[in-house]
Amino acid sequence: MFRKIIFAIALLPSISLSQELRCNVSVNSQRIQGTNRTLFQNMQTAIYEFMNNTTWTNHVYGFDERIECSIMLNITEQIGSDEFKGTLQVQSRRPVFNSSYNTTMLNFQDNNLHFRFHEFEKLEFSESSHLDNLSSILAFYAYIILGLDYDSFSRLGGTEYFQKAERIVNNAQNAVERGWKAYEGNRKNRYWMIENLLNQKYQPLREVQYRYHRLGLDVMSEKVAEGRNEIAESLVLLQRVYREKPDPYLFALQLFFDAKSDELVNIFSESFPTEKARVVNILTEIDNPNASKYKRILEQTSN
Repeated sequence: MFRKIIFAIALLPSISLSQELRCNVSVNSQRIQGTNRTLFQNMQTAIYEFMNNTTWTNHVYGFDERIECSIMLNITEQIGSDEFKGTLQVQSRRPVFNSSYNTTMLNFQDNNLHFRFHEFEKLEFSESSHLDNLSSILAFYAYIILGLDYDSFSRLGGTEYFQKAERIVNNAQNAVERGWKAYEGNRKNRYWMIENLLNQKYQPLREVQYRYHRLGLDVMSEKVAEGRNEIAESLVLLQRVYREKPDPYLFALQLFFDAKSDELVNIFSESFPTEKARVVNILTEIDNPNASKYKRILEQTSN
């Protein structure tokens, strides 16, 4: 049974909450010389426990229903004994019904990783205030992962979790670290990620998450052509967003294709010629940086 068909805890007061994420965590500190390696091992453990032991929703998850995800910290600079800079790679996956295949939902590198870590203190998070940058960043991505996952099981089902991520951004507006504000960089930070995900002009993209996954991938084990056609039709919604250009950077579209471009090639390489041509035309228009990748669809011979 899909994880979204889960009883709310309010209806089951006798059942304790269970954690939602099965998050693999790695910390790479190879660029930091002459420091205590135990510090980074403890950092990895603290982040692992924070992501996997925090209760993020009021839903009951079975162990096998936890969302597969990964957090990879690459520490590039140690400013002081407890202050660090680097990058953060965040990925999440979702199982496809009646198969052993997991589809990528999020694949994003955050280049604004700047935080303090006190080796023997447990990471703490509050929805009402910005306690520290590391816990706020991790919680932000936990809610992004949840929101994308819920969107894929029901139309706009992730709104509650995106709103929680937005609250984290709002709480961090006075933080000195980068990544939380509208005016920073090239509009590809945490502020703009959640702004796009909750922007009404990008709503068709969130509707695509449901059509692509629940009505497309999830039916392909039994009805390949029907599921593939639903995915093709969902690309038309993405094309509409692209042509309306809600913002000049189309960050939300880039997030989608960073997760899905390879998968789209695999899905449509086995399609029939007319559908291949139609899909390639759409994809090369709305995701031109990957145009050469999509042309491989036309080179594949259907079985």
